[in-house]
Amino acid sequence: MIDHRPALIEQALHLLRAPAGPVRSPCVSVCRMDAATGLCEGCLRTIGEIAGWADMDTPERLAVWQQIALRARPPA
Repeated sequence: MIDHRPALIEQALHLLRAPAGPVRSPCVSVCRMDAATGLCEGCLRTIGEIAGWADMDTPERLAVWQQIALRARPPA
């Protein structure tokens, strides 16, 4: 399985530094929910974040990206 975490962190940091235009979805087409964490194995979003994405405004989407960056960090 490909580890999408480094790319997700990079994308999140880029978006959070200089948001311009529409905030794109973090979906990487690996749509499997991890029962233990409640997160998608591909994009690290919750089912609520995935379902609500289309109705979110830019600040809400950036907040999700911020959470993704935190979730993608290796454990300390």
